[in-house]
Order: sequence, then C-alpha cells, then structure tokens
Amino acid sequence: MKRIVQFFKDSYAELKRVVWPTREQVISSTQVVLVSLVLFGIALGALDLIFTQAILFLF
Repeated sequence: MKRIVQFFKDSYAELKRVVWPTREQVISSTQVVLVSLVLFGIALGALDLIFTQAILFLF
C-alpha cells in the first residue's frame, strides 16, 4: 500500500514541475494544425479527383 501512496505523491510532485503552455501557444498550435488539415484535405481531394478522372478515361 505504501508503494501506491508513494506513486501518487511522486506523480503529483512531477505534475507541479511541468511547464504548461500558455493560452496563446495552445491557440497558435491549434491554428497550425487546423490549417494543415485543410491543406492536406484539399491536396488529397485533388489527387483523388485526378486519379478518378484518369481511371474513368482509361476504362
């Protein structure tokens, strides 16, 4: 039982040492992820359209 209590004490102490990102950093990172997702989605959609048209043209 002592080991479990010690584990939680150590975990709590470690969480106190974590440097959490600021709100601005989180917002900035989220924007980068969303823009990247949109760009990759557009690129994949364009490739899908190109390959679909190529297959329909060939067959």
